[in-house]
Amino acid sequence: MASKIKAAHILVEKHSQALKILEELEKGVDFGKLAKQHSTCPSGKRGGDLGSFGRGQMVKPFEQAAFALNVGETTKEPVKTQFGYHIIKRLG
Repeated sequence: MASKIKAAHILVEKHSQALKILEELEKGVDFGKLAKQHSTCPSGKRGGDLGSFGRGQMVKPFEQAAFALNVGETTKEPVKTQFGYHIIKRLG
């Protein structure tokens, strides 16, 4: 089990927004491009890249979803936290 992973995310306020972004991703639209267009997190400017982080550094629902992904995989459903709805992609 990895102690640190690298991930990117797209953060939006509404569940409906997150679902629309997931549809775009399924159509092959670039994750980084969508992050720059839609993410309310400052990481959006970097294509959603959060860099590397270990367990205990992110809020629980986000951490559990990110660590459950395989490298290159994106969450199939939005992940709700107190910050909003996240679409997470594991980068490494």
